[in-house]
Amino acid sequence: MLEFAWPWIALLLPLPWLLRRWLRPVAPGEALYLPHPGLRLSVMEGNAAHGMTPWLLALAWLSLLAAAARPQWVGPPQAQQRTGRALMLAVDLSGSMQTGDMQLAGQQVSRFGAVEAIAGDFIARRSGDEIGLILFGSQAFLVTPLTYDLSAVRAQLQGAAVGLAGSETAIGDAIAVAVKRLSALPQPARVLVLLTDGVNNAGTIVPRDAARAAKAAGVRIYTIGIGANRMSVPGFFGSQVVNPSAELDADMLTEIATQTGGKFFRAADSDQLVAAYRAIDALEPMQQHGPTLRPRHELFRWPLLLSIALLLLTIVPRQWRVAGRRA
Repeated sequence: MLEFAWPWIALLLPLPWLLRRWLRPVAPGEALYLPHPGLRLSVMEGNAAHGMTPWLLALAWLSLLAAAARPQWVGPPQAQQRTGRALMLAVDLSGSMQTGDMQLAGQQVSRFGAVEAIAGDFIARRSGDEIGLILFGSQAFLVTPLTYDLSAVRAQLQGAAVGLAGSETAIGDAIAVAVKRLSALPQPARVLVLLTDGVNNAGTIVPRDAARAAKAAGVRIYTIGIGANRMSVPGFFGSQVVNPSAELDADMLTEIATQTGGKFFRAADSDQLVAAYRAIDALEPMQQHGPTLRPRHELFRWPLLLSIALLLLTIVPRQWRVAGRRA
């Protein structure tokens, strides 16, 4: 369907006729002073006002106006997939996230290395959600505000590094930052996915107080506790098996999730981390659709090119004739 974005340009249609009527050409005697009284200029009658020239100029003017009016081809309505859901990811970057007790594709990787790969895939599947990213250690920072640009969120996660926000863990501050951002949005579902491998030992806000604020703001919190239960480490008398997740406060994470209507997931390996994100993906389905969008394709180039071509058809032959007379 053809539409014009600026149809009022059509009001300029009589402009050349008005200019020709108001600005009459000056007679040769008035335009040039001749010092010798006996000399007179003979008016050379050209064919500017005869033949096809006036029609070509009129068509060129119409084409120029058509281009200025911005013709657009408007396509059929297309529904945009918008869930109305704002989902914030909070990822722990404390020093313990460097622990290499996870396996991914048969290779030993750090906890953050596993999160970087698996959470990145989770972000890519959330098309239609507004997603933001919070990174926290000793302090919590909003790295990416809520956006539909999932590639930007994923790039920020992949560009992060363990220890960037400090070596300790401020879980309460991370929840508070997320609640502040999510509570300012309209009522549709607000979700926080918080991933950590330790206990709250930094920050100024107690995690349980932050959870109460999240509940009051209608923010559901899904918590993920990452870290293996068993790990062999070299010792003085040979290797020994230790629990690298001994400091993980699973009870606190469970309470935060339960209090806000979310759920706690324990991810002792990469498979369980994948299962946790898939479960969250299923618990927060994308079913709504936003307003429809009609694609618009600009067509002004074609009448503009036609106008230029018509002007060239009137100018070039005239220049040839003038050059022929001089020869």
